[in-house]
Amino acid sequence: MSMIHVDIVSATESLYSGEAKCVFAPGSNGELGIYPQHLALLSTLKPGEVRVETESGIESIYVSGGIVEIQPNIVTIFSDTAIRAHDLDESKALEAKKRAEEAMLDADSSHDISSTQAALAESMVQLQMISKMRGKKI
Repeated sequence: MSMIHVDIVSATESLYSGEAKCVFAPGSNGELGIYPQHLALLSTLKPGEVRVETESGIESIYVSGGIVEIQPNIVTIFSDTAIRAHDLDESKALEAKKRAEEAMLDADSSHDISSTQAALAESMVQLQMISKMRGKKI
């Protein structure tokens, strides 16, 4: 079976580097399914889950957004924040959600509103991933 090399890098560390059967990433215009021999592509990412399917299972990583560069045999994902799904902290995500909701009430400009909406979206994605891992719905 043909494999693709995947690198997932945050601003502070490399979270994944290895071979995979396929990768799914939250593209800005919808989920990207990336398999070996994919056409070259550069896309922005929205906050969400990157799933790397390997011979031994699925590696799930939260990204806060970023960029994905796809070459026929290499996928590189760059994100300011990337966290392995099992390392997500529910209490931190809930606190971030609460802060974002409170900030929405106090927002008075379009810049304030858009930045608080982005923070709220990030915390909601993290909570969804945590719930998915635990097998429960939000």
